[in-house]
Amino acid sequence: MARAHWGCCPWLVLLCACAWGHTKPVDLGGQDVRNCSTNPPYLPVTVVNTTMSLTALRQQMQTQNLSAYIIPGTDAHMNEYIGQHDERRAWITGFTGSAGTAVVTMKKAAVWTDSRYWTQAERQMDCNWELHKEVGTTPIVTWLLTEIPAGGRVGFDPFLLSIDTWESYDLALQGSNRQLVSITTNLVDLVWGSERPPVPNQPIYALQEAFTGSTWQEKVSGVRSQMQKHQKVPTAVLLSALEETAWLFNLRASDIPYNPFFYSYTLLTDSSIRLFANKSRFSSETLSYLNSSCTGPMCVQIEDYSQVRDSIQAYSLGDVRIWIGTSYTMYGIYEMIPKEKLVTDTYSPVMMTKAVKNSKEQALLKASHVRDAVAVIRYLVWLEKNVPKGTVDEFSGAEIVDKFRGEEQFSSGPSFETISASGLNAALAHYSPTKELNRKLSSDEMYLLDSGGQYWDGTTDITRTVHWGTPSAFQKEAYTRVLIGNIDLSRLIFPAATSGRMVEAFARRALWDAGLNYGHGTGHGIGNFLCVHEWPVGFQSNNIAMAKGMFTSIASLCLPEPGYYKDGEFGIRLEDVALVVEAKTKYPGSYLTFEVVSFVPYDRNLIDVSLLSPEHLQYLNRYYQTIREKVGPELQRRQLLEEFEWLQQHTEPLAARAPDTASWASVLVVSTLAILGWSV
Repeated sequence: MARAHWGCCPWLVLLCACAWGHTKPVDLGGQDVRNCSTNPPYLPVTVVNTTMSLTALRQQMQTQNLSAYIIPGTDAHMNEYIGQHDERRAWITGFTGSAGTAVVTMKKAAVWTDSRYWTQAERQMDCNWELHKEVGTTPIVTWLLTEIPAGGRVGFDPFLLSIDTWESYDLALQGSNRQLVSITTNLVDLVWGSERPPVPNQPIYALQEAFTGSTWQEKVSGVRSQMQKHQKVPTAVLLSALEETAWLFNLRASDIPYNPFFYSYTLLTDSSIRLFANKSRFSSETLSYLNSSCTGPMCVQIEDYSQVRDSIQAYSLGDVRIWIGTSYTMYGIYEMIPKEKLVTDTYSPVMMTKAVKNSKEQALLKASHVRDAVAVIRYLVWLEKNVPKGTVDEFSGAEIVDKFRGEEQFSSGPSFETISASGLNAALAHYSPTKELNRKLSSDEMYLLDSGGQYWDGTTDITRTVHWGTPSAFQKEAYTRVLIGNIDLSRLIFPAATSGRMVEAFARRALWDAGLNYGHGTGHGIGNFLCVHEWPVGFQSNNIAMAKGMFTSIASLCLPEPGYYKDGEFGIRLEDVALVVEAKTKYPGSYLTFEVVSFVPYDRNLIDVSLLSPEHLQYLNRYYQTIREKVGPELQRRQLLEEFEWLQQHTEPLAARAPDTASWASVLVVSTLAILGWSV
């Protein structure tokens, strides 16, 4: 998929660019569109006036005796998407890009972001703000050391810095005679005041048993079993990522855009369960479901969300050992636990367990992809009829595909913001149209659709690139090489416990052969009505090893999302979701391969069959037969006869193209030599 920042991809806090399905950022900034040297300054009409809010923030800084204040673009749970009431950096700066950090001193204010957002930042920030075209903690600290005096105090909200990010700042400031100060009351919130959007208060509900792989009691017992088997025998597991608590208790809500989560923490001990959330959001039925009226080891005690820090501190006073996953725990929690009482792993046992789906979860995810394919096929048929009329633009198209998904059974909205990109816009990997800014779809241009849905039984993510006219020879070659990379990775057989990073190059080989490449990663995990980018599955160096039962898109463990992008002209991306399964091999051994569960055919108009090997053709035709078997009956059952006919046409078996004259000449020479008995 699509765009990403924190949450399901936690290491982004430092890197600021996630590596799944996106091209390497390019410099779109050029010269600053603002002219702050004139009087009055020249500013775009899109700029936000921040003078009053900055003045108020500096007053709050003075009360805390601060020389500087750091404002990240994250929330307290490192969510990939954040709620409106957590958009502090956007509110104080006017800059709404998904990646970036702001720092305010008593005299200056600055934002650091990557090249995807330079132009956007210049058009949204007024002259109170400097734009620094760098990312990471090092350039921020370098700037701080020049802007604040020795003895200065640098404040931050500990719930907005991950452990790793805090350590980076702390290490860089050591020996500088500047102090990093944790302040639990967020100063931007104080300035924002009553204008700040409220915390969501929609009901927190339990999934029906039909849509869960295990009961919450079974999951709790499984985690406690892992605690007992751990070498350090932790007495508790602390869960900070929202997806962890949602998965553990089979609970969902709508606090986070595109993700069915609710603000929460969980402290699971060997004898108790504490869920930190807003209790008023639980119905009596849900409280009964959680056994919240009792106090035994299988009773979930609901405590207020705001009390988590104090409760963790109180629990830490005993003879305890608290197991955390450092990738998702923020410094605000971490600093409350004495280091000798910490048991740390990169990922919590819940995150690791959740990554491997059981047989029921696998069946649920597969079923959601069949219905999702129906929605996408309906959209492709609709496009073929309407694009030639000149009435479809990128934004209206995105609305239509979202509408078709919303009409599917068990739908709960899109899983991310739809990327609907025509022509040169498809070369911008993070592009999404707006009602005001979009491009008409044309039969003469490539069109890229990267979209997905949330369903009660699964989360989907699929990308298809199409062309309704006559593509150039280069476009067909680039598309076919992307497709070959997709096929090569999806049909690969590899030893169990292989790192995704070890096999990722198979998705690139066909492009490399022609001197082409793509500047993003190859895939990511995917959840059961959870994250569309489910960590820690993937093909990156910091992903866990592949295992049977994992689902992945593009990179991770499943299938690839290879792509090719020609700046200013077109972009190509193909993305499927796949399940890691046992491979059938000639000799005994523990080997794995992928089973693709996305069921939308590729664009025949863009495939250069002469580039495909017999093995590629065999794979494609077998895949097309699977699509017919899985999706065809669903289209017929629903009387979608036009879509069924389209499916039949687009899944006709592909045939190898006859070799050219030179190739036939080579065959003739070899055959003649063989007849004559000469060695060849």
